[in-house]
Amino acid sequence: MAAAPSSNSAPVILVFGDSLSAGYGIPRESGWVSLLQQRLQQRGLPHRVVNASISGETTSGGLSRIAEAVRSHQPSLVLVELGANDGLRGLPVEQMQQNLNKIIATNEAAKARTILIGMMIPPNYGPRYTQSFNGSFRELAEAHKLPLVPFLLEGVAGNASLNQDDGLHPRAEAQERLLDNVWKVLAPALKIAP
Repeated sequence: MAAAPSSNSAPVILVFGDSLSAGYGIPRESGWVSLLQQRLQQRGLPHRVVNASISGETTSGGLSRIAEAVRSHQPSLVLVELGANDGLRGLPVEQMQQNLNKIIATNEAAKARTILIGMMIPPNYGPRYTQSFNGSFRELAEAHKLPLVPFLLEGVAGNASLNQDDGLHPRAEAQERLLDNVWKVLAPALKIAP
């Protein structure tokens, strides 16, 4: 396999997420972020993917890290995949949205475009919280006119054969599907054919 582009002039795609992007429970090279670098290389694209995802990260944790991440990596594009842990902990949706707003604003100030990666939580959190949480990503994307991946786990969530025993984290076999979900939105943002 070819090495990732090392040129300092290569545009950087920063993936800023939680365990779903950090590759929890699977070899890091099997995760969708590593597969993204491979797909870009296979298509002859110069982009360098930097994975700044941390398992267990919430939007408040991400907010505390984003300024340093964009300063040190100088990305042209940031894929923000945060919020799942806020939802699992039942944190206020308004707080999550405020944190994501500030993360997006930090990216904009650094001249980096943002793609927002949406998440959904199961209905056992109650209809009001679930609907508010699930709709918050579309609201943010519309407010900021951002591309949105509606649901990272589309086609994977709820499928026991594609998830680890905890029922939350996708297996290695599911990572290509996660990448496909992201690619549908990323490819047009990079102005390449899906």
